Amino acid sequence: MKKTRLYMDTVVDIQVVTEKSKEEAEEKIDRAFNTFKKVEQACSRFTPSSELMQACQIVGTPVEISPYLFEPLSFAIEVSKMTAGLFDPTVGKVMEVYGFNRHYLTGDIIESVAADSVTYHDIVLEYHARTLTVTKDLVIDLGAVAKGFAIDLAAQELKDFEGFVVNAGGDLYAGGHDENGEPWKIGIQHPHQKNSIIDTIEISNEAICTSGSYERKNRAIPNLHHLVNPKTKCSPNDWVSCSIIAPFAMMADAFSTAAFLLSEEESKKLMEDLNVKGMLITPNLQIVKAGGFQNDNK
Repeated sequence: MKKTRLYMDTVVDIQVVTEKSKEEAEEKIDRAFNTFKKVEQACSRFTPSSELMQACQIVGTPVEISPYLFEPLSFAIEVSKMTAGLFDPTVGKVMEVYGFNRHYLTGDIIESVAADSVTYHDIVLEYHARTLTVTKDLVIDLGAVAKGFAIDLAAQELKDFEGFVVNAGGDLYAGGHDENGEPWKIGIQHPHQKNSIIDTIEISNEAICTSGSYERKNRAIPNLHHLVNPKTKCSPNDWVSCSIIAPFAMMADAFSTAAFLLSEEESKKLMEDLNVKGMLITPNLQIVKAGGFQNDNK
């Protein structure tokens, strides 16, 4: 059984392998889709009424926030610390200035007030009270964690199926096995050919997420895409694609972005330290495998 819906500017496909009744399967699939709706309502920077954007309006005062915002935001802060700020969720205003500020459904453009210089240090989280305090005017962008978080929540709703895939625009979690009792075969998109794949992997009970410079570009500025170094305000172009395979989609989502922003050696070290598999693709389509792939024959 397979169903498709649109959330987070992404086509979300859910496929299940099951012997359950159609009604029971559809109920669980609907609950899985609903997690995307909840995360989008909490984390969207394109909707002024989202929990995230409302909280960013209140400077200097703690705001209690839901787990749908707190969990991905706290993970984003941890990744920021690990990468010395090269991965930074306060890059939201830069993204707005570069034209990545139009809502995918309404077409509305959002323009926010923000201080000239902000970093993740301007975000204060209190874990026991589950509060967020922003110390300056800023825009938080959770584009590198929220989709992965939603995929993980959806996967929890589907865990009783013999097999399932939650695929959100190529970022996915594959649980169990396919219709033939085999690991899921997943194609890695060819960076230069939209409907082609450049490589195939097999996974089971793992996630894979890809960050690519080919996904969203600013046509007016050469070499600028939606992956931006917050320190230089430029887009790195050492890679055209970076895929990470990890136990959870939020990990794969965040670290595919972080690895794209880091140098080759730093990217490889990150993957080795985290014990995740990475596939990096250069502009001339050379595939560099790192992390757990080094001892893997697949």
